Amino acid sequence: MEKNALWYLQNFDFFKDLTDETIKELKDKTTLKDYKKNDFIYFPQEQPNQIFFVKRGKVKIGSYSDNGKDIIKTILDHGEVFGEQFILGEEVRNDFAQAMEDCCLLIMERGDFEKLLNNNNFLSLRVTQILGERLRKLEKKFESLIFKDARSRIVDFIIELAEETGKQVGYETLIMHSLTHHDIARLTATSRQTVTTVLNDLREKNLIYFDRRRILVRDLEKLA
Repeated sequence: MEKNALWYLQNFDFFKDLTDETIKELKDKTTLKDYKKNDFIYFPQEQPNQIFFVKRGKVKIGSYSDNGKDIIKTILDHGEVFGEQFILGEEVRNDFAQAMEDCCLLIMERGDFEKLLNNNNFLSLRVTQILGERLRKLEKKFESLIFKDARSRIVDFIIELAEETGKQVGYETLIMHSLTHHDIARLTATSRQTVTTVLNDLREKNLIYFDRRRILVRDLEKLA
């Protein structure tokens, strides 16, 4: 387990500027933990005493509306960090984190992470950039909810997914994913039925092809 944690620290982009000595010191301050699909990693109102790095699998971050409906804010993949609310001064979490599939996380205690940031200005800048990018995405999502209809939000989601995780296959873009239509609906503030209708329409128009594990975008410009 310790060997795995050390290897992961050495191969994680977030820690790439640290010296080997610092990384070896961090090894004893981190743990690796496995989560099964649908396991909750933390809940709203818990104290943010840990920060998490995704070693394997996917994690969704979301919140609950007043009527108890869960809303997915973002989905995180290999190499991404989450649970950093304490950096913004939040004393309790306002969201939840849940494993979308079997996953493994690297976990660091709040005090150790804060000490690491205090001793490494470039890591502090990196965290600021991560938080800024998340805020930009949330603002974009908020604008989309106000100004765009359901179909446009779903199309925008596919385009964003293609730009972030897609791989070029000739002129087409292949997106490998583990999202259900219900997941996409919660990410775009639509319904599962609407997602199914829009995806089928896009497939009939030969703009995309999809199955349970992938979406193939024929031409991003035409889809947009």
